[in-house]
Amino acid sequence: MKRTRLCPKCNSSDLLRIEGNVGAYGVGNNIMTGATVFSAVKVHRYVCCSCGFTEEWIDTADIEKLRNSKKSTKV
Repeated sequence: MKRTRLCPKCNSSDLLRIEGNVGAYGVGNNIMTGATVFSAVKVHRYVCCSCGFTEEWIDTADIEKLRNSKKSTKV
């Protein structure tokens, strides 16, 4: 959805992007990689308004921060 601007389930182009955010105490749409909100990685959501399908994406610049996090494990 992020790149094609189409829903992969229903092919609709009626999409919304919900910006990731970080609030007090780490609340919001994010992944905490450390103890403070400054270590959070924002997670952006793409939502299809036709069927409700959603995808979540992070910025490629934040991938290294996730790799170095003690909370992540390689699959």
